[in-house]
Amino acid sequence: MSGDPPAYAALSDGALMVLFANGDPGAARLLTERLLPRALGHAARVLGDRTEAEDVAQEAMLRLWRAAADWQQDGPAAPATWLYRVVANLCTDRLRKAGQSALTDEADRYSDDTPGIEARMIAGDRMAALDAALARLPERQRQAVVLRHIEGLSNPEIAMILDLGVEAVESLTARGKRALQAALSGSKETLGYDN
Repeated sequence: MSGDPPAYAALSDGALMVLFANGDPGAARLLTERLLPRALGHAARVLGDRTEAEDVAQEAMLRLWRAAADWQQDGPAAPATWLYRVVANLCTDRLRKAGQSALTDEADRYSDDTPGIEARMIAGDRMAALDAALARLPERQRQAVVLRHIEGLSNPEIAMILDLGVEAVESLTARGKRALQAALSGSKETLGYDN
């Protein structure tokens, strides 16, 4: 980001929101670089459809920008937490509207040019198996598992996003993890896991 002041990198997301609300385009650019990939990744995991996920992430970012004028830097939620909640709600709406909970097989979106073809195929098969197992989880479990174990959020952050208590999040993630382990246990050898 050559045009942005170096001090921007040290600013919190909340501070960047306030700067954006005051008309600072550099703050918006940095905040987008920080948050959009996370929103897109979460939506893609929950929806299983990259195009739908892009639409959700874009809508969520637009809502974030609209909320900037009223944003309180030291408010109850960080911009990332607020954004995850909006993404979760938009994903829920889309899944309910479509009447589907099955994820499509898009292993190609996870391919990387660095590893060899065999490694890419194994990684693609593993991601497809994980996506399929995630698709069989109830919606709230799926969101909790993705936010905790893929996005790396804490249980209190997930509780804010899903509007649940921390204990409920812990229960959802534990049940989701057990269900995933059961769903994937018969595929270990096929997916290249020895243990």
